[in-house]
Amino acid sequence: MSHSVRENIKQLRQEIGNVELVVVSKYRTIDELNYAYQYKQRSFAENRVQELIKKKELMPDDVQWHMIGHLQTNKVKFIASFIHLIHSVDRLKLIKEINKEAKKYNRVISILLQIHIAQENNKFGFTIDEVIQIIESNQFSEFKNVKIIGLMGMATNTSDKDIVKSEFNKLHSFFSERKDQMKWTTLSMGMSSDYPQAIECGSTLVRIGSKIFQ
Repeated sequence: MSHSVRENIKQLRQEIGNVELVVVSKYRTIDELNYAYQYKQRSFAENRVQELIKKKELMPDDVQWHMIGHLQTNKVKFIASFIHLIHSVDRLKLIKEINKEAKKYNRVISILLQIHIAQENNKFGFTIDEVIQIIESNQFSEFKNVKIIGLMGMATNTSDKDIVKSEFNKLHSFFSERKDQMKWTTLSMGMSSDYPQAIECGSTLVRIGSKIFQ
C-alpha cells in the first residue's frame, strides 16, 4: 500500500502540474494518511468534523486541514482554532458563525463559497446571484475574521464529460469575472472522477481521494 500511494501521488502531481493537490482522507486509516505524508503531502481534507478532529490529533502538526463536507453551524466551534480552509461555505448564516468563532481565536479563517452548479438538487451551494448579493452588500465588509479566497463547485455525477465541462466552465467564468476585484486566488473544482475536466476548465485546486488510495 505504501508503494502504491507514493506512486499514485507522484503520477498525479506530474499530471496536474501547478494545480494544488488536496488529498481526501475520509474513510482512510492513519497509516494510509502517513504514507501520503511521507511523500511530502501536507494538505488533507475531511467531510465530517468528528473524523477531522480525530485525525488531526494523530497526524503531525504541519498538516493543513481542509473541510469539504456540508458544515453545520454548531460544529464550527470545534475546528475554528486550526482549520486551514473551509471549502463548503454555502449560506450566509455559516459565514457569520465562522467569523464569530474565528474571532475567539484571533484568527482569520480562509473560506471558499460553494456554488451550486450541478443538476442534482441534493448538492448544496449558493447561486451566482446570491454570491453577488453577499459580496456587494455592506454586511460583507463587517466580516473581519473571515477571508473569502475563492469558489468551490461540484459538477453533476455523470459520465457525460460535456455536461461536466459546461458546469465547470460556468463557475470558472464567474470566478474570472470577479477574481481581481475580490482578490480571489482559489477555484476548487474536480475530484477523482472528473479532475481532468476541472483542470481543463481552469481549476486551481483538486480534491482527490479514491484515485490515490485505490
